[in-house]
Amino acid sequence: MSDRYLIPSATHRVTDTIKKSQFITTLAHTPDIESAREFVASIKEEFPDATHNCWAFAAGPPGDTAAVGMSDDGEPHGTAGKPMLTTLLHSSVGEVSAVVTRYFGGTKLGTGGLVRAYSGMVNLGLESLPTKEKVDTTTITATIPYPAVTLFKRMLPEFEAEVEEERFTDEAAFVLVIPNEHLASFTDKLAELTDGVGRVEI
Repeated sequence: MSDRYLIPSATHRVTDTIKKSQFITTLAHTPDIESAREFVASIKEEFPDATHNCWAFAAGPPGDTAAVGMSDDGEPHGTAGKPMLTTLLHSSVGEVSAVVTRYFGGTKLGTGGLVRAYSGMVNLGLESLPTKEKVDTTTITATIPYPAVTLFKRMLPEFEAEVEEERFTDEAAFVLVIPNEHLASFTDKLAELTDGVGRVEI
């Protein structure tokens, strides 16, 4: 299981008119349930006069149902929140919330039409959603003897390790941020490079 997946890199909005009703979809990065609920509340505050502010969130890796929520917000049961959540869970994006705001235009869509409208609006937003890769990382301190510094710095890109801080005393110490998936192999390579003298502390 990779620690990497796509997450929204910015709050994103799309609009469409379906049978005279205006639909506004807003998507945002919400890494946990609390931030998802705050985001939903902020959209309701922005559109207090809307007929409905239906929402769904999946606050975990793509397809993960451990931290999900949804609401039809007054639409017939199962016609908005559930299709929105299903669309989010089948996308390749994680840690995402969607609110679909509806201003009723006078023409009823029927239950099938509502399901298509709400899932379609989330899909429309996802198609143009700006994303970035989320990588789970760990901060470590690598302490090495001075003769190994040049080779040590050369090996960092191989493990996607970024230097946060350098400290030079009787030994050289580097505070690094490194993807979790590279941590074990990095530690092995450091031991090999320094004949077992180098140390890694998490």
